[in-house]
Amino acid sequence: MAAARNATAAAVCPAPMKATSDGAWQGENPLHYALPLAIVQIILVVVVTRALAFLLRPLRQPRVIAEIIGGILLGPSALGRNRTFLNNVFPTRSLTVLDTLANFGLLFFLFLVGLELDLRALRRTGRTALAIAVAGMSLPFVLGIGTSVVLRSTVNPGVRPGPFLVFMGVSLSITAFPVLARILAELKLLTTDLGRMAMSAAAVNDVSAWILLALAIALSGSGSPLKTLWVLLSAVAFVIGATIFLRPALSFAARRSPAGEPVRESFICATLTVVLAAGFITDAIGIHALFGGFVVGVLIPKEGPFATVLIEKLEDLISSLLLPLYFVSSGLKTNIATISGARSWGLLVLVITNACFGKIVGTVLVSFLIRVPAREALALGFLMNTKGLVELIVLNIGRDRKVLNDECFAILVLMALFTTFITTPIVMAVYKPARRRHSTTPYKHRTIGRDDNLLHELRILACFHGSRNIPTLINLIESSRGTRRRRLTVYAMHLMEFSERSSAIFMVNKARRNGLPFWRRTNSTDADEDHVVVAFEAYRQLSRVAIRPMTAISDMNTIHEDIIASAEQKRIALIILPFHKFQRIDGVLESNGAAQHNVNKRVLRAAPCSVAVLVDRGLGGAALVSSSDVSYTMAVLFFGGPDDREALDYGVRMAEHPGISLVVLRFLQQDLADADDEESLAYFQSKKSSGRYEEVADLGTVQVAEAIKAAGRFNLFIVGRRARVAVALVERTDCPELGPVGSYLVSPEFSTAASVLVMQRYDPKVEAEDLLGEDCAVQVYDVPDTPLSAITPEASNFYLTA
Repeated sequence: MAAARNATAAAVCPAPMKATSDGAWQGENPLHYALPLAIVQIILVVVVTRALAFLLRPLRQPRVIAEIIGGILLGPSALGRNRTFLNNVFPTRSLTVLDTLANFGLLFFLFLVGLELDLRALRRTGRTALAIAVAGMSLPFVLGIGTSVVLRSTVNPGVRPGPFLVFMGVSLSITAFPVLARILAELKLLTTDLGRMAMSAAAVNDVSAWILLALAIALSGSGSPLKTLWVLLSAVAFVIGATIFLRPALSFAARRSPAGEPVRESFICATLTVVLAAGFITDAIGIHALFGGFVVGVLIPKEGPFATVLIEKLEDLISSLLLPLYFVSSGLKTNIATISGARSWGLLVLVITNACFGKIVGTVLVSFLIRVPAREALALGFLMNTKGLVELIVLNIGRDRKVLNDECFAILVLMALFTTFITTPIVMAVYKPARRRHSTTPYKHRTIGRDDNLLHELRILACFHGSRNIPTLINLIESSRGTRRRRLTVYAMHLMEFSERSSAIFMVNKARRNGLPFWRRTNSTDADEDHVVVAFEAYRQLSRVAIRPMTAISDMNTIHEDIIASAEQKRIALIILPFHKFQRIDGVLESNGAAQHNVNKRVLRAAPCSVAVLVDRGLGGAALVSSSDVSYTMAVLFFGGPDDREALDYGVRMAEHPGISLVVLRFLQQDLADADDEESLAYFQSKKSSGRYEEVADLGTVQVAEAIKAAGRFNLFIVGRRARVAVALVERTDCPELGPVGSYLVSPEFSTAASVLVMQRYDPKVEAEDLLGEDCAVQVYDVPDTPLSAITPEASNFYLTA
């Protein structure tokens, strides 16, 4: 009898899984043990979600969409319909471990969300954003209450009305702040007026939603109203106590973490422990552990390197491995098959309609009242309708608290997926930022050209990815300054890749506040930024060159749009791009990746001015050379054609510098004479201070190569990209954008320590709009064209549109 009872108990309550197995050679299946099974689950989740993200990338969908779909596909709605797969990969007794890991990742992700949220910016939220946030929550919340009545009488009977209507109101009125930020960044709208308004309203909405969710959790408890009141009072006491006692300690850690020095390991460990402790306290109170992590993240000071280091320590592990488990955990609870019949699908349509109608109509009406243009108002309505992870958190808590049943949960998950999926394509369709034009100052000087007017200003857009190229770039700028009466203005653009990481939004916010990466008015947060600041500031003070800071933060697939549009707006004559390869210690050029390579090719194809690709082999060494110490020998290899003429014009300007010695090596070719070439060469020879001129007969590949090698040692070669070369100098190249001569100069066959500048003259037949379209907006942060002494922190928040 006892044995029968034990067998029955074992069948009902299987034994807990052991952590590790003894191995397959001992006859044990690793999938029957917690650790190896969790490893398989994590790998499967990462592979499926990243594959879906890659497939959805052409649709410009945020990664959260792929993770939600991946969770549903791995659940009982798709692959989970195969019982063998479900019982082996996601068995019931493993779900406790999976949910624990998922909630552990969620706890720290909400901590990262809190780090992204700046309360000071929230307090400065204007009336416009506040009105939009209130309207964007009020109407959908009311419609959510009405929808709860319908659902409660049909698919979710028997649930207590109070908690259910609050959960429904929150689920329909919430706006996912992290997901919205990434959508805006993907569309290059993050710092437009529309983006700022949406982010401010979403931040207010987010905080309000967390408060309402805490209320819903408190109401969903099984106790009396008095216990619910105690839960709410305890939550308020926790927030007040954390603000009074915890915030000073976190501020102390931030102050004791100066820029340029590593943050103490003890501070990092103590902060992460505090996050866990706060999660324990809020879970003990009864309002879920994630609230504790969120509150700690909000209280951490955003200035200085402390918050940045915390994000860098956590984001890859949390966002890449642990957080996707939460979507799978949600997907395993989502069974689309529960939505069956006309009634269920009709309820799904009703929920989606009410969610979209409440958010969009409420936002648009208030936007009209405050005189927001119609297109912006409509785009704002769809942006505020973004759901995502925050929505899933609300729904999962509601399901765990028995407020939502399986069918209601599936309906609301599909609603969240649909509303977020349609956001990007609809906003792209309805909102097209106007391209800013410069009617007062025509954009005429699109090439270096030669101009006897000594007051002619040369404008250069010098791009760089990091501090590695700074010495060569500044030494090249110093060599380009010409005579004192010919002004040189350089816009130094730091190209920074935007990603799905939390630090990407943090980086954008810092750039918007401080005008990164130059001349910061607050303590610097990164040693690399310090190096950039010192280099450009020192050069600006020691030279007559005006340097203007710019920061472009975009996906590498679209950052060329920022470069092209900024060049057009700033009336640039020459864009200098860093070559996608860097030189190792042994002299070999190693690639930084195809992404940077593609950026250069796209800019070369559609730039509104001349372009130069700089192959950095250490012009002037690893240090910045002062004007009095400049002593460079440069060579222009002239074969003929517009690009070679542009290279010659640039060389002539460089030769005006007293420390520059220029050699023009002309290769004579039969039947390729050009009147424009002869005119350019005659002008060069008329400038007595320009340099030495030599002619070489172009008799074949070997002779040309030998002539270049025999010309002497140079610090810099300046060549045309589309030079009229009669022979092929290299048999094969992986850098065809450098042209025949440039490809030879960077090939292993030509071993040299000289840097190379490959020039492409502007072709008026190619317009940047061919590539960008008229609706391009750029995400560029710029210090305006005012005297440097007049630059203020407020003035640095300047946004460029194309």
